[in-house]
Amino acid sequence: MLNLSVLLEDSARNYPCRTALVLGENRLTYAEVDAAASQVANLLAERGVLPGCKVALSCPNRPEFAIVYYGILKAGGVVVPLNILLKRREIAYHLADAGAIAYFCFEGTEELPTGLEGYQAFDDTDSVHHFFLITSDSMAPTALACAEKLSDSVVGQSKTFESVATEATDTAVILYTSGTTGQPKGAELSHGNLMLNVLAANRTLQNRPAADSHLVCLPLFHAFGATVQMHAGFSTAATLHLVPRFDAGHVVALMAEEDITFFAGVPTMWWGLLQALTDGVAVSRIAKNLRVGMSGGASLPVELIKEVNDRLGVRILEAYGLSETSPLATVGDLDAPACPGSIGRPIWGVELKLIRQDWSELEVDGEIGEIAIRGHNVMSGYHGRPEATAEVIRNGWLRTGDLARRDGDGWYYIVGRSKEMIIRGGYNVYPREIEEILVMHPAVSLAAVIGVPNASHGEEIKAFVILRSGAEVSERELVDWGREQMAGYKYPRIVEIVD
Repeated sequence: MLNLSVLLEDSARNYPCRTALVLGENRLTYAEVDAAASQVANLLAERGVLPGCKVALSCPNRPEFAIVYYGILKAGGVVVPLNILLKRREIAYHLADAGAIAYFCFEGTEELPTGLEGYQAFDDTDSVHHFFLITSDSMAPTALACAEKLSDSVVGQSKTFESVATEATDTAVILYTSGTTGQPKGAELSHGNLMLNVLAANRTLQNRPAADSHLVCLPLFHAFGATVQMHAGFSTAATLHLVPRFDAGHVVALMAEEDITFFAGVPTMWWGLLQALTDGVAVSRIAKNLRVGMSGGASLPVELIKEVNDRLGVRILEAYGLSETSPLATVGDLDAPACPGSIGRPIWGVELKLIRQDWSELEVDGEIGEIAIRGHNVMSGYHGRPEATAEVIRNGWLRTGDLARRDGDGWYYIVGRSKEMIIRGGYNVYPREIEEILVMHPAVSLAAVIGVPNASHGEEIKAFVILRSGAEVSERELVDWGREQMAGYKYPRIVEIVD
C-alpha cells in the first residue's frame, strides 16, 4: 500500500505548526493544509467519487492547488492537472480524454477568465458530473453565480479522513503532454513513480527536514514544480512561498524579504532574476540564504550559469526529464565538481543510454544519439493509447526524442531535440550549440535559434537575440561576428534583435 498523500500527512503529524504554504499575507500550517485536504477528500467521497476516478484541477500557484490535489489523492482519485491557459475547447478535450468525473477550477481574472472557460467546458462534457469553483475570496460574489463554490461545499465536512489504501502501481496523476504531433496525450504516473522521484530529488538536493524555504514560481500543474517543489517540499516539511505568476522584480523582492533557501526555474526565469538584481536590491542577503538552485525545462546557457554563480554565489544544478519520467531523469551533483552545460548523470535507480533511430545503442562516448531512459520514474503509458505507448517504450526503455552526447565520466550534454535539428545544405546543425556561442558575445544576453525554410539550402539558420541592458550592436554585426566564430554551415545568416 502506498498513497502519495502520506507526504503531507507525515509532515502534518511531525511538524503540525510549521508553515507549509505562503501566499501574500495568507500563511497555512501543515496541520491546516492537511485538514483542508481531508475536507476535500470527504466532499469527493460524499459525491460518489470512488478510488480510481479521475478528477481534473485548473488552478494557479495558490494554496487551493495543493489542498485540492492532496484531497484527491487522499480519496484515492487520480489527479488530472490542467494548464490554466487552456481555452474552452481545449479543456473539454482534456476532460473527455481523461474521463474525469469531477472538476475543480479557479475563477481566474478579467484578463484570464479560467473559471468561465472551465465552466463552459464542463457544460460541454457529459462525463463530468461535478464542478467546483475555487474563489480567491469566499465571501465575495462571483461572476459565475450558477457554479458551486468549493468554499461553500466543504462547510461542515470533517477535517479528518482515512486515506484510501492505494497500491504503488496505481495511477496517481495523469499529466498531459503535447509532444510534437497530434493531440495531447496523458502520461500515467503511479504513486510509486512519484514517490521514488521525490526521494531521488531529496537525496540530490540534500533537502533537510523542516529547514528549507522554497520560492515556487514553476507552475504546479507541471511535473517539474509538482515533484521537485510541492511533493519534495511537503515530504521534508519545507515552507513553500507561492508565486501565481512569475514577475522577476516581485520574486527578487520576496527573496530579499524571506529566508529563501531553494529556487527552481526554467532558464528564462533565471535570466529574469539576473536582470532584476539592480542597485538597491539586498543581493548579499539573498546570496546568504540561497543554498542551491535548480534549472530544467530547457538547456541553460553556460554563460548564465557562470553569472548566477558570480552574483549570487549559488550552484545551479541542471536537471533533465519529461512528464513521462515523473519528471527527474538526470541532475547535477552537489558533491562533484561543477560541470557547466551538462544535465548531469542519471538519478538513483535510473539508467540512460543513447540510441539510434532503430533503437540500437551507441557505444562510443562523444557520439550524438537519442536519450532512452529506464527505471522507476518511467510512466506506465499514455492513458487510453496503447499504440502511442508502444511507439516510445520498448523493453522498459522510453525513447525521449532528445539528442545528447555523453562524456567519459558519464555526464550527459543535451544537443537538441531530434525534431528541432536544423539540416542546412545537408549538414546537421544543433540550435543549442549556436545559442551557447551567441551568448558569449559581450552585447548578447539571451539567444534562441531556429531553422527557417530556404529554397537553396532547405533550411537557413535564424537567431533571435536579446541584448544586455545598455548594449548596442547591429544585426549585421552579429552575423559577421558569428561568421568568425563558427563553421560556414553553422553561423546564423539571419539575426533579429527583440525585447
